[in-house]
Amino acid sequence: MKQLLIIFLATALNFGAFAQTDNLFSKASDSDPAAKSVLDKLKTKYEAFSSLSAEFDLIIEIPEEDRIEQKGAMAQEGDKFRLELEGQTIISDGTTLWVHLPQNNEVQINDAEDFQDEGDMLSPQDILKKYESGEFVYILADEYMKDNTIIQQIEFKPTDSDADYYKMRLLVDKKKNTIKEMKAFSRDGSRYTFRMTKLVENDTFDKGFFSFDKSKFPNVDVQDLRL
Repeated sequence: MKQLLIIFLATALNFGAFAQTDNLFSKASDSDPAAKSVLDKLKTKYEAFSSLSAEFDLIIEIPEEDRIEQKGAMAQEGDKFRLELEGQTIISDGTTLWVHLPQNNEVQINDAEDFQDEGDMLSPQDILKKYESGEFVYILADEYMKDNTIIQQIEFKPTDSDADYYKMRLLVDKKKNTIKEMKAFSRDGSRYTFRMTKLVENDTFDKGFFSFDKSKFPNVDVQDLRL
C-alpha cells in the first residue's frame, strides 16, 4: 500500500544534473528559480480545477524481477479521490479511505487523515504541493523537443539523506503546461514510472463515486482498521 502511494510522488532517473554539483544543491533554498517558475505555473493550473480525472501507465522495475506494466485511472474532487489499478481500488470520501482487493474478496477501511498525515500523494495536485514543503531541492535540468513537443525536465533530490528514493524526475509539456511523466529511482534499485495518457479537467462524477458500496459486493470480507 505505502509503496503504491509513493509512486505518485515519483519522478527521476539518474544522478544527471546534480552529479557534478551535489555540494551546491543540498537544501531547498538552493533550488533553481527557473524550475520554481515552471512548478508555480503547473500548481496554479492544477489548483484551478474543481475536479479532474486521468488515465495513466504505471511501470514498475524491481531488480531480479519481471518488469510490471499496468494501466490505471484516478479521479479527484476536493479531498475526495479514487485510484484504480490492476488488483486494487483505493477510494476516499475525504473522511474514510477504502482499499478494495477483489482477488482477495476483501476491503480494508482506514481513516483518510492517517494517509494525509503521512504525506502520501495520490494526484498531480498533491504532488505539486510537495515542492514547496522544503523536502526537496530541484533544478530545471533540460529543455528539449520530442514528438513536436517542448519538454521541460525538472530533477528533484530529497533533502533527507535517509529518504527511500534518491532522485526524481518530472517531465512537463511546456506549451500545454501539463505533467507528462514522473519517474523515481529507489535506493534499493527499483524504478517507478507514472506516465499520464489522458487528463480531463473539471470532470463530473456520479453520486457515490467516491465511496465504497458494500451492497455491490455482498460477500466481501470487511477489515476495519480504524482505531
